[in-house]
Amino acid sequence: MGSVDKTLFLLSRGGNTLIVQIYVDDIIFGGSSHALVSSFAEQMTRKFEMSLMGELQFFLGLQIKQGLEDTFVHQAKYTRDILKKFNMGDSKPMTTPMSTNTALDADEDGEAVHQKEFRGTIGSLLYLTATRPDIRFAVRLYARYQASPRTSHRQAVKRIFGYPKFTPRAWSLVFLGGFSDADHAGRRIDHKSTSGTCQLLGTSLVSWSSRKQASVSLSTTEAEYIAAASCCSQLLWMKATLSDFGLRFGKIPLLVDSTSAISVAKNPVLHSKTKHIDVRFHFLRDHYEKGDIDLVHLADIFTKPLEFGAFVRLRGELGVIQVEGVDHALIKGEIESQWTGLIALLV
Repeated sequence: MGSVDKTLFLLSRGGNTLIVQIYVDDIIFGGSSHALVSSFAEQMTRKFEMSLMGELQFFLGLQIKQGLEDTFVHQAKYTRDILKKFNMGDSKPMTTPMSTNTALDADEDGEAVHQKEFRGTIGSLLYLTATRPDIRFAVRLYARYQASPRTSHRQAVKRIFGYPKFTPRAWSLVFLGGFSDADHAGRRIDHKSTSGTCQLLGTSLVSWSSRKQASVSLSTTEAEYIAAASCCSQLLWMKATLSDFGLRFGKIPLLVDSTSAISVAKNPVLHSKTKHIDVRFHFLRDHYEKGDIDLVHLADIFTKPLEFGAFVRLRGELGVIQVEGVDHALIKGEIESQWTGLIALLV
């Protein structure tokens, strides 16, 4: 049993490994030995009533396309289903999920729309973010208006359905790292900031988040520091989980879009200026001093709407590409080149 994830099980035998992941009454398993996998399948079908579905192609609404070197995880069918469900199939094509001029607020004087339908739309899009990190910020932003949705909110959500359908691409390199960013006081109603984080394994994006912070930050530095602390906690969890697979990591790079926030974590002299920050965020400084993470300056895509050029560039760096009609080998080489340059800077 995994030390962190109790639904993960691993078996090593004769230099081969079997990996089993359980979700309620569904099981995904695989290994480095066909004989080991077949033996496990035979034992399970003998002890339990179960159906073997063959090679993994569809799981919990996720579609998996496996090649000799690459694996795609996407929700093309699910996307088509929700477009049909909410009558959005004829949505006007959009180059980004939200406009850079978007400045939504409660719009109390606007015309109210059906709350149940709006919540259903948001809920469906939230599940779509499981494979679509490029719409994460927009969906989380619009989800804040579910209590009293207006026409302006529905129009903003409709734009997401017009955004071109891409799917994330998973690679197979092993290098752990993370990004964090924050939009200081970006919330127009209560002036709370938005934290955006993402974690990568090699050039594969494996987890991401875009959410409103729990408290009001007094400065951009504080907002960025809180976002970095959130990213750090996720990286440490991933580091512990990967140890079950026999993978060991030294200092993990955490790329932060604020030199001031990095200074707060690195320089004890600044402690007197940050005493008001909740103690739960100061573990970032603790793990930096222990050498678990390394803080580097960089930005990401999860905290603000971007113009088309910047959005496409950052989307590509996350590994979000089309399944068909693209030179995947070329894109893979470009992403690996970017990460090689970054690793060189860190070393």
